[in-house]
Amino acid sequence: MSETVLSQILTSLADLKATQQLLADKVDKIQADTVLSKEDHLLRKVNHYHNSPGLSDSDGDTIVSPSYASELNDDVVASVYTDKPVITTYPGQKGIKPSKLNWGEATPQARGPIVVSRLANSINVRNAIGAYGGPYSIYRSLAVAMGDLPANHKPNFEHTQPPITIHQQPQWSDPSKIVSMDPFGHLTSQYYKADIDKGLDIRPSIAITRAHMIVPELQAEVNNGGLKVDGKVMVNEAGELNVHKAAVDPVWYLPGVASRLNVEEDLLRRALFENTGGMYPELITRPDLKVFLPPIGGLTCYIFGNHELLSDPKTRVTVRVHDECNGSDVFGSDICTCRPYLVYGMKECIKEAQNGGVGLIVYFRKEGRALGEVTKYLVYNARKRGGDSAAKYFQRTENVAGVKDMRFQALMPDVLHWLGVTKIDRFMSMSNMKHDAIIDAGIKILERVPIPDDLIPPDSKVEMDAKIAAGYFTTGHIPDAEELCRTVGRGWEEFHQ
Repeated sequence: MSETVLSQILTSLADLKATQQLLADKVDKIQADTVLSKEDHLLRKVNHYHNSPGLSDSDGDTIVSPSYASELNDDVVASVYTDKPVITTYPGQKGIKPSKLNWGEATPQARGPIVVSRLANSINVRNAIGAYGGPYSIYRSLAVAMGDLPANHKPNFEHTQPPITIHQQPQWSDPSKIVSMDPFGHLTSQYYKADIDKGLDIRPSIAITRAHMIVPELQAEVNNGGLKVDGKVMVNEAGELNVHKAAVDPVWYLPGVASRLNVEEDLLRRALFENTGGMYPELITRPDLKVFLPPIGGLTCYIFGNHELLSDPKTRVTVRVHDECNGSDVFGSDICTCRPYLVYGMKECIKEAQNGGVGLIVYFRKEGRALGEVTKYLVYNARKRGGDSAAKYFQRTENVAGVKDMRFQALMPDVLHWLGVTKIDRFMSMSNMKHDAIIDAGIKILERVPIPDDLIPPDSKVEMDAKIAAGYFTTGHIPDAEELCRTVGRGWEEFHQ
């Protein structure tokens, strides 16, 4: 091919590229004008609606009528969202300009807010992937689709601020210490009020409140003298507990998560994309967006005593890190030690607080070792039908799930860093994985406390012996292979039909 012909081809390609860019610019302008026009139309309709008589709930709030809701819904879809669904975006794309977000900065202003909303007025400035509310974003989607919730509902954050102050810790600005939650997430509505007032959809990922709790087993401890009433932690003879609670939604800084899990960020993004059914294409197309709000459950902290002392190295701290087990924690299933150990941990946390220290329960939503309750019940069936022995305990799980545990505790210590914990005097857990993750995070553990033998339900002996043989901490005997074969659980024939 001659140089002249090659030059003509390159010139033609350049002209074609310029023409395509010009066309794309015109399409973008038409779509933007359409969105603005429809937003104005919706605003007029909403104003008309708010000035019209309607139904009211018990609080006097206006409720849209079913007939009007369907009429409004079409406009909501066409105007609150972009004119056409945006499947994904790309770095450098025209109009895409993410809001400043510098993970690990020492102040909320330098760090910047986390903006994940895909509404028409914020999709161009989003600086994170995912959705507010974790798995509850799905329920919010249903409410919007049915017309029960306006897609552009603006939360009123008045009076929602925490009743206590979680003081900023040096760990908050160390991007290696906190990678799975937003350390400023409990004061989002205060730190970024100006941005919210301008219309940007920014939401807290942490909420803190205070409460009284009543736990039957702890009421019994008060009655038998195992716990004393001090009027501060154990409020009265009825067994009411005074506690502060913090609910935390996960916010992942992907480079930090990848480093913590010892994988490449690109591989992590690809695995998240593929194994959520391609739910978040920007995990692949937007490598410039480093923060991801995953659709998973978060955690809750329960603090007994003075929360400010958690970061005081001279104060004794008792901690239990507990992973959700609905069957035992709530409904009292006896196939595991989850509820007994949780209640025992709470009892020791209360005692610590009453003695001038602090007690902390961290409750993670990782049902069934993060395998889920369906998988857990399938494993239960395989155990009971195949002969439930400690020797085959982990094999039954691996046969169904492929792994024996998917909790991967490497991200767990972040919440301890958020609270300023630098050492744990009494760790109410036998888990080697939890212990090692905390130690690797630079937090000292001075004493490990196993569950007392008299709190272990008989049918959970299979699980307990198998875990101890696999490395769980114990101050007692470690069963050998022969003993594991002799430790068996209740079979199907022992269940009442």
